[in-house]
Amino acid sequence: MAGHSKWKNIQRRKNAQDAKRGKIFMKHAKDIYLAAKQGGGDPDMNPSLRLAVDKAKSDNMPNDNIDRAIKKATGNLDGANFEELTYEGYGPGGTAVMVEVLTDNRNRTASELRHAFSRNGGNLGENGCVAFMFHRKGYLVIEQSTTEADEDSIMLEVIEAGAEEMETADGAYEIYTDPDDFQSVKMALEESGFTFATAEVTMIPETLSDVDKDSAEKMVKLVHMLEDMEDVQEVYHNLNADEEIMDQL
Repeated sequence: MAGHSKWKNIQRRKNAQDAKRGKIFMKHAKDIYLAAKQGGGDPDMNPSLRLAVDKAKSDNMPNDNIDRAIKKATGNLDGANFEELTYEGYGPGGTAVMVEVLTDNRNRTASELRHAFSRNGGNLGENGCVAFMFHRKGYLVIEQSTTEADEDSIMLEVIEAGAEEMETADGAYEIYTDPDDFQSVKMALEESGFTFATAEVTMIPETLSDVDKDSAEKMVKLVHMLEDMEDVQEVYHNLNADEEIMDQL
């Protein structure tokens, strides 16, 4: 999990400094739209929607934007029909990459993804080419600075809440859950007074891919290019580089 943690720490810093708020809100709106379309517009009865709304609020998305996305999905407003797709490929140095998108035009999205991969030394692959290298997990991060509880006390709370694993790294407690248990674990820990720097269901690589500095630089450019695409919701990969290189990037 350490390589994943290292990348997530970089991503948290990147997200905190990201000035492209409109693009972030658009991605949240699509996520909310899809969750409401599939499971209904009531967050109390739709865990996927509740998670999407929580993530949007954590980025300070206005309530009006959230409500509009839900109304579009439930037929109360006119809007485009989106579909959720996952693309797979290989990045520089043979790294595995998975890209989750929400799009109203799959041909446009596939073309843009193919361009991003080829421009940065990778290639878009067939479905299933790298999916077996990842598994889906709930992921919660409690910053040590936000709690006075010690590690042993938090571990007991985490176990009692039903989580699978907890690790301590880079000034934070990282908690992993079964995806089906994510919401119940999150709610139990919230009731115990904990707040989260990150709370999401994500893809964790089974194995990490070691690359040199040149490949690492190209990989970071690829990830940033993918994340800047309007249709892209999430990017997962198994990059592992020297810690000094990752700090520089």
